[in-house]
Amino acid sequence: MQTHEIRERFTAHFVKSGHTEVPSASLILDDPTLLFVNAGMVPFKPYFLGQQTPPFPNGTATSIQKCVRTLDIEEVGITTRHNTFFQMAGNFSFGQYFKKGAITYAWCLLTGSLEEGGYGLDPERLWVTCYLDDDEAADIWHHHIGVPKERIQRLGMADNYWSMGVPGPCGPCSEIYYDRGPEYGAEGGPIADDNRYMEIWNLVFMQNERGEGSGKGDFEILGPLPKKNIDTGLGIERVACILQGVDNVYETDLLRPVIDVAAELSGADYGSDHDRDVKFRVIADHSRTGMMLILDGVTPGNEGRGYILRRLLRRIIRSARLLGATGPTMEQFMSTIMDTMTPSFPEIKKNRERILKTAVNEETAFLKTLESGTELFDHAAAETRAQDRKTISGERAFALHDTYGFPIDLTLEMAREQGLEVDTEGFEKLMAEQKARAKADNKAKKHGHQDLSVFREFVDEHPTEFVGYENLSSESTIVGLVHNGQTITEAHPGDEVDVIVDLSPMYAESGGQLGDRGFFRYGGIEFPINDVQKIAKKVWVHKTRIPDNAQLELGAQVETVVDEAWRHAARQAHSATHLIHGALRQVLGPTAVQAGSMNKPGYLRFDFNYTEQLSPEQLAQIEDITNAVVDADYQVNTIETSLEEAKAMGAMALFGENYGDIVRVVEIGGAFSRELCGGTHVGHSSQIGPVAVLGESSVGSGVRRIEAFSGLDSFRYLSKERALAEGLAAHFKTPSNQLPERIAQLTAKLKAAEKHIAELHRQQLSSNISNFVDQAQVVNGVKVIAEQLPAGTKAGDLRTLAADIRGRCGEGAAVVVLAAEDENAKVPFVIGATKAATQRGIHCGDLVKVFGEYISGRGGGKPDMAQGSGTQAGGLDAGFSAVIEELHNFK
Repeated sequence: MQTHEIRERFTAHFVKSGHTEVPSASLILDDPTLLFVNAGMVPFKPYFLGQQTPPFPNGTATSIQKCVRTLDIEEVGITTRHNTFFQMAGNFSFGQYFKKGAITYAWCLLTGSLEEGGYGLDPERLWVTCYLDDDEAADIWHHHIGVPKERIQRLGMADNYWSMGVPGPCGPCSEIYYDRGPEYGAEGGPIADDNRYMEIWNLVFMQNERGEGSGKGDFEILGPLPKKNIDTGLGIERVACILQGVDNVYETDLLRPVIDVAAELSGADYGSDHDRDVKFRVIADHSRTGMMLILDGVTPGNEGRGYILRRLLRRIIRSARLLGATGPTMEQFMSTIMDTMTPSFPEIKKNRERILKTAVNEETAFLKTLESGTELFDHAAAETRAQDRKTISGERAFALHDTYGFPIDLTLEMAREQGLEVDTEGFEKLMAEQKARAKADNKAKKHGHQDLSVFREFVDEHPTEFVGYENLSSESTIVGLVHNGQTITEAHPGDEVDVIVDLSPMYAESGGQLGDRGFFRYGGIEFPINDVQKIAKKVWVHKTRIPDNAQLELGAQVETVVDEAWRHAARQAHSATHLIHGALRQVLGPTAVQAGSMNKPGYLRFDFNYTEQLSPEQLAQIEDITNAVVDADYQVNTIETSLEEAKAMGAMALFGENYGDIVRVVEIGGAFSRELCGGTHVGHSSQIGPVAVLGESSVGSGVRRIEAFSGLDSFRYLSKERALAEGLAAHFKTPSNQLPERIAQLTAKLKAAEKHIAELHRQQLSSNISNFVDQAQVVNGVKVIAEQLPAGTKAGDLRTLAADIRGRCGEGAAVVVLAAEDENAKVPFVIGATKAATQRGIHCGDLVKVFGEYISGRGGGKPDMAQGSGTQAGGLDAGFSAVIEELHNFK
């Protein structure tokens, strides 16, 4: 049975039983506690935590959720049951059926005949585990289902008790195992051998509330939940393994084709050597996970999700090379995994080109890094052995990572392959110091899961009616006041208050558009509204500060008013964002996919997945197309329809956004721009006014950003640019249309003059080479030239001069140390060594670190030439002395 059919049978089984089918959420959710969705229940967390009421008619749901777990990347392929990406099929009950229902549903699907829609598993090969004191579940399994007592085993908190890891719902669980036969291990059930007895389904019975604590069992059970819930998870890949009669999850219909491609490209055989097989499995697993992450909008980068993706893709490339592949492989791997996964995820088809381009570009960049980094690593490993050590220093590992872009995980892998270790503690210390020097991350991203339960009653009983598409003011009733996380009945002067009203014309921040500004009018006083946020897509929270000599009370009748100028300019910018997106896709093609946006009155920025810098001609074309649509005066149409119909119309959606059954489509110029969007927009494209593209830049690997002004802000910007051009034209006594040519001529002359001056400077420095060599001192048998050169000498000149001096030193051991203060008050320095010096074990990279300590500098390089830069010129003399002292002590 193919995996796609396994999925279909699961969904059909529960839909037939009255469960609402819930599509898989994106792997990327707006949850600061998670990099990726890592369990099937994650999208349902608000319902289990009591923050929202489940919207399912029968209080039951079913889903097959995409999941990624990356904590144990290093273990991938070593065991044959775990993947970084997996599909978790689940059924959920929110206060409806409980243990008996969950157990019955699971058993019927697993053992039901193929003709009846089941999986047809032999019931005699199924074992179950229950929590130690869960007699109720054990009794259901035995008396209601008929599982013999000897195939029901009891396990403790670590195995059969579930919680989210934080205070909240928890409860015992019951797991279902399949006996794969004596060829896979010892008899005796899951307790005896969990390789032979493969876990396929976990049934969680949420019946209690847990308190504070850590670990799987170190917490207090506070008492029963008001409503008992069910959360189950069946591993699609593991069931496929059983139904397809293969040994492990890597040999199912989804992953085995990638392994076969890897074998063809590398010439290596799969199944004959464990270490080699691990590399095949890494390629298969990471190809699928990488592809699914790119599908959901992740691009390779150096932080967070982007770093995980980059790490996965680079492990694929390196594993392929270790197997024997010599050329590019990513396109074949990605094409193969997309073919196997498309039946279950049809959205792959329209994103195929973008996925391929992202993965192949990362491979191209990494192959260059791999070539240079491997050479540097091999030198570090050889030097470590030459010094009779088994550990590569943290400094070397950090230099490989920071200076040459060689990932630490590859350094660790390569060290293990050569029987060496890495000083990870030293590496981490240097990484921590680097992070301390960098700007702090956005603190909001580091916060835990925000407690929104205070808004639960409003989500359930007082959802906000938004009337802002048609009106800029409304008569409203205050139905909620929240201050410092608590509901209140009155707000007093100076209080920062979240105000909830029954209906509002204020747009709440979402979809990249900032919330409206405006005010409440009450008792002749205006209460400024400086932000509007949305809770659970149902409640508008208006943030205000109570003015002096004023107060607000629950139940008060207020007038809610939108700042008309703010709304007008915000609509212009939001509609302009749609036009920029449409123009972008016309110029760059369908692979330029939106990766985020922000618009506020008069200004917009648009992020998109693309790997190349845009040319001035492309930017000009995007701006021209956008303003042509403005000039065309297209009507802006909004259509409310079903999600499926919107997709059929070709409406574009955002990655990671969850949409309801009924969606709003905003259309400008027909097929030119048709997007799912709940924002506010102009009535006709001409109302946007002129759009001025400011430029584009990189905001991360594979992500570019366009910024632009709209409306009056665009006009003001263009007026300033015109005034600047007129001023330059008057200054240079040149017509404005000839300014580029005139400035280019002057720039060329300036560069020529600078080049001539630099050459004279180099000649002057070179004339002193003989003096430098003649004045050299001999330290421990090594000739040392240590000189501070005139201020303004550049790093490139230092390097050239050091190489020249080194060449003049002949066959003997010599070290050259040159430094200067440049025009930016930085202190570049270079250290070079002759071949005879390096043969004695002198390493310029080590000497650079000694020198750098005295000028607040750092650097690195090869044994015969290294360089760096510092900031404290006052330490140069001490730095020279320290290097000489180091050579004095050298053996």
